[in-house]
Amino acid sequence: MSAIPAPQQPSQSLGYDYPGIAGNMTTLAALQQQVADLQREQAKAQDLLSSLSFSLRSFNNLNQFLALIPLIVSRVTDTNAAALVLFRPNGKVSLEQLYCHEGQQCQKLRHSFDAAIQQIKASTKAIGSSSDWLEQVLDQRLAQDYRWFSTSILVRNFEPHERGRLYLFSSEPSYEWTDTRQKLAQLVADQTAVAIENDELTQQVRKQERLTRELEIGSEIQARLFPNRCPHIDGVELAANCQTASQVGGDYYDFIPIHDPDAPPHEGFSSGAERWSLVIGDVMGKGVPAGLIMTMTRGILRNDILNQHAPDQILQNLNQVMFTDLESSNRFVTLFYSEYDPLTQILRFSNAAHHPPLLWRASTDAMERLDTDGMLIGLDINTVYQVGQTQLYPGDTLIYYTDGFTDAANPEGDRYDEENLLQAFRSACHMYSSPKAILEYLFDEVQTFIRTETRNSDDMTLIVLKVKSS
Repeated sequence: MSAIPAPQQPSQSLGYDYPGIAGNMTTLAALQQQVADLQREQAKAQDLLSSLSFSLRSFNNLNQFLALIPLIVSRVTDTNAAALVLFRPNGKVSLEQLYCHEGQQCQKLRHSFDAAIQQIKASTKAIGSSSDWLEQVLDQRLAQDYRWFSTSILVRNFEPHERGRLYLFSSEPSYEWTDTRQKLAQLVADQTAVAIENDELTQQVRKQERLTRELEIGSEIQARLFPNRCPHIDGVELAANCQTASQVGGDYYDFIPIHDPDAPPHEGFSSGAERWSLVIGDVMGKGVPAGLIMTMTRGILRNDILNQHAPDQILQNLNQVMFTDLESSNRFVTLFYSEYDPLTQILRFSNAAHHPPLLWRASTDAMERLDTDGMLIGLDINTVYQVGQTQLYPGDTLIYYTDGFTDAANPEGDRYDEENLLQAFRSACHMYSSPKAILEYLFDEVQTFIRTETRNSDDMTLIVLKVKSS
C-alpha cells in the first residue's frame, strides 16, 4: 500500500511580492508629487499672467507696465534673469528693463547689453537687424555662463514690425528651453507688444484730439473775423455767406466803412460821404496755413484802407507788404477790392487775378464781368494794378464769388464752371427779388450739381449786392 503523499506547503512564489509593491507605491507617490508640482507651476504661471493682463488693462503709464515684464517672464519660465530691449522708431536701441536675482549677475548682464548696444551705435557697416547684432554679442559674452533664449516683440498696428526683444537667462546647466517655456515667454512678449501698440494708438488719439481742438479754436477765431452780419448801406441790400470745406478755410470777404470828411474826393465820389469797401479773396490751399494767411491779409488790408488810398494803390501796397511771407510759403492770394459810394451809386474796383464779379443789369437783362489787369498777391513784388469803375442803377444785382463755385465737380468729374453760374444767376435774378433768396438759390444749385450730401471739396464764398428800386 503506497504511502499517501504529505500535503505540500504553499510556495513563497505563489504569495505577494511585498518589496515590488513598495516600489510601485514609491513610484506612484513620486508621480503624484510631480503632478502636484506641475499643477502648482501651472497655477503660478496662470496667476502671474493674470496679473500681467490686469496690469495691461489698469496701467495708464506704459513705463509702469514695462517695468513688470522681466520680473513676470522670469518667474513664469523659472529663469534667473530677464531683460527687455526696445527698438525705437528713430533707430535707437535701449535696454529698457533688467531683472535678476544677484547683484553681480545683474552687473555682468547689464555690461553685456551696454557693450552690444554701443557696438550697434558705433558700427557703420551693420549687417542685418539690431536684434542680430545683440544675439551675436550676447552669445560671445554669455554663452558659457547661461542657457538663454529670446523672443520678438512684434507690433502690428499698421504692418508687423519688431519693436523689441525679450531675453531670458538661466545659469542652471540642466535647464532646458522646453516648448512650454518658450510659449510662455512668447505670450509675455505678445502682451508687451499689445501694451506698446495701445500706448502708440492712445498717443495718436490724443494728438488728433489736440489737433481737432486747435482746428475748432481756429475755426471759432476765423468765424469772428468774418462780418457777423451784412451792414446797412443806403440804397442797396446785401447777403453773404462763406461755406468752408474744412474747419479752417482760406476764403475771405469783408465790408469796411470808409469815412473821412477831410479827405479829397476821388473822381466820381462824393466829398465827405461815407463809402463802403467790399472785398473778396481766396488763399491758394485750405486748412490752417490758408486760414493764417487769410487773417494776415485781413489785418493789413483793413489798416491800409484807413489811409484813403485808391483801390489800385491799396492792392499794390498789400502785394508789397505780403510778398516776402507769401513767397516763402509758396502760397498766393487772389483778391477783388471795390469801393461803393451810396450817394453816386458808383463802384470803383481793382482786381488781383480773382474771378471777376458778375453784374446783372435789370433794365437790359445783360451780364457784365467787372475786371482789371493785375497779378496774384505775392507773385511779383513789382506788379502794377489797374482801377476800373461802373455806374449802378436801381434793380442791378452784383455777385462776388470764389472759385469753390466754378470748380465744384460732380461724380463724373464735370465742373460747374462760370457759364453754369452765370445762367443760374440770371435765373435767380428773374425769380427772386431779395439778395438772400438769390444767395440761397445759387448755393442749392451747386449742391444739386455735385450730387453729394457732403460739402464741396473747396471753400465757397458768395456776396450778393442789389441796388434798391428807388
